[in-house]
Amino acid sequence: MVKKLKAKINILLMMGKSKTSKYYAENPKAAEKRREYQRELNATPERKKYRAEHVKVRREAGLYGSGGPDMSKKKNGNFVKENPSTNRGRNGANGKSTKK
Repeated sequence: MVKKLKAKINILLMMGKSKTSKYYAENPKAAEKRREYQRELNATPERKKYRAEHVKVRREAGLYGSGGPDMSKKKNGNFVKENPSTNRGRNGANGKSTKK
């Protein structure tokens, strides 16, 4: 009885989560490996420069620290305000950018 209840609770907790989120919730070793990789990646000079540039633009636009839209970089290098779900959901197919 307790096992069935725990299984139901786990199912309810998983509702509304992405496939990736579910995978890492069920595989803690894989989740830790991913977090370790992300820490290393985010510590590189290129990523620090990228974040600094975007923070600067958000500050200038008066958006920093207030939530709201993302500042997305266009192909020509200009920044535009963009809905976060649109901006973060954009993945380039075969490594090709789908920037505006």
